[in-house]
Amino acid sequence: MSTYADTSFLVSLYVLDGNSASASAQMKQAKLPILLTAFGELELTNAIALRLFRKELLPSKVKAARAFLAKDLVDGVLSTRPLPVGIFERAKQLAHKRTPQLGTRTLDILHVASALLLQANTFYTFDRNQKKLAAAEGLLVP
Repeated sequence: MSTYADTSFLVSLYVLDGNSASASAQMKQAKLPILLTAFGELELTNAIALRLFRKELLPSKVKAARAFLAKDLVDGVLSTRPLPVGIFERAKQLAHKRTPQLGTRTLDILHVASALLLQANTFYTFDRNQKKLAAAEGLLVP
């Protein structure tokens, strides 16, 4: 049993926002480590930098978020994995199967395909459409 977290969840974990309390509460119940692909780590890094660019975060808050993320990687709270072999093929299958009914975006499909190929059984997200996709594919979405 393992858990995968998408960027919406991880941003709320490392940067204070409207979902941070929920992210923190879910982490208390989480089976560690939380799986993170190199793609997810890039997306998280960029999301934090984008908040700096938009002046939504002070440089000191960005520095703190990066330090907290680095600590969680070292401590094994998060485990970075390479993109699984076959990710794009699995994502295309999901796009054909689910997007006509759910209107799923490509990046959301890549996260769910990653979770499935990494054999996660739980998927953390605050994105409603991604939550529908993950649940439709049999992942537990608290």
